[in-house]
Amino acid sequence: MATDGLALIGFGYWGTNLARNLDRLATPRWRHLVDASPERRRTAAELYPGVRVSADLDAVLDDDGVGAVLIATPAPSHAPLVRRALAAGRHVFVEKPLAMSVVDAVELAETAERHGLVLMVGHTFEYVPAVVRMREYIRSGELGEVLHLHSQRLNLGRIQSDLHTFWSIGPHDVSIANYLLGGQPRWVAAHGGRYLHDGVEDVMFVTVGYPGDVVAHMHVSWLDPAKTRRTTVVGTRRMLVYDDMNREAPLTLFDKGAEPVEPDGQGVRRYRLRDGAAHVPVLSTAEPLSVELGHFLDCVRTGARPRTDGWNGVRVVAVLEAADASLRAGGATVNVPRVPAPETGPAPSGTSRAGAGPHSDLTTAAR
Repeated sequence: MATDGLALIGFGYWGTNLARNLDRLATPRWRHLVDASPERRRTAAELYPGVRVSADLDAVLDDDGVGAVLIATPAPSHAPLVRRALAAGRHVFVEKPLAMSVVDAVELAETAERHGLVLMVGHTFEYVPAVVRMREYIRSGELGEVLHLHSQRLNLGRIQSDLHTFWSIGPHDVSIANYLLGGQPRWVAAHGGRYLHDGVEDVMFVTVGYPGDVVAHMHVSWLDPAKTRRTTVVGTRRMLVYDDMNREAPLTLFDKGAEPVEPDGQGVRRYRLRDGAAHVPVLSTAEPLSVELGHFLDCVRTGARPRTDGWNGVRVVAVLEAADASLRAGGATVNVPRVPAPETGPAPSGTSRAGAGPHSDLTTAAR
């Protein structure tokens, strides 16, 4: 589709942020905003008088001037809306998670590949300058061998009754860990507590195993006294702490570690602790969401594969689904099905780069 018009579906909690950035980045191209709430539609119409605001998604998808849609609606609606938009031949940006099951996520990723459409998932933290620098440190060997990760995403509020905390806010930490480690998770073990709603975990502790015996421990909660967004990476040489709540120094590199020394007379292995200087790197101040949306618009224009494409979304959903299975099994370790990595670049229309076989195995394992 050669048209470059844009439509935003959803003007709720996160849709308002997307709208603000669309207004700045793509005002002439932003044609439609769709939302089910009359009150939110009135607000949107006042803020963006040049955009057609309605509750009619069919009319938007029938508009030949719309080439791409951005979806910021409740998570259970993501897969059905993405499916409709792809079927209408539109490129799609969708907020996390891509879908509520691996089966649906794979179907959407394959559909986008088959039709040569851009499908990008809003894993915003992969566009945060501090997280990008963390990956650079890890890949350069600055940390030595990565041993483990620990993340906390805690707050008091934004309580949901339809999703547990790991489906709601956990995708951020899964995508960060996947991005930093560059490998696919192998297993998941999850525990949680239900304190505010029956059947919905308000607090969860999830451990994810990666290749090389690296573990990532993720603590998510919306029942905590302090707002915390922190990721710690421990290596054999150095350590990193990303604190999203620290505006002055969001990322710190610590020259800390434990180094083995000669065993004592009884053959007991000993360690010398190293507590060196801390370094705070200078980082870009660009808004991650603006960078992310700019990347999506570039991919739509050029046909390039997004950094957080549909398969990136599948890998995150696979961990979320495995966490559900672990919860049902009382915290038992559950294997994560492997997601085939497609080739770099866009898939030509009418083909699937990675082939039907591996993806079929993935969806079968998920069932």
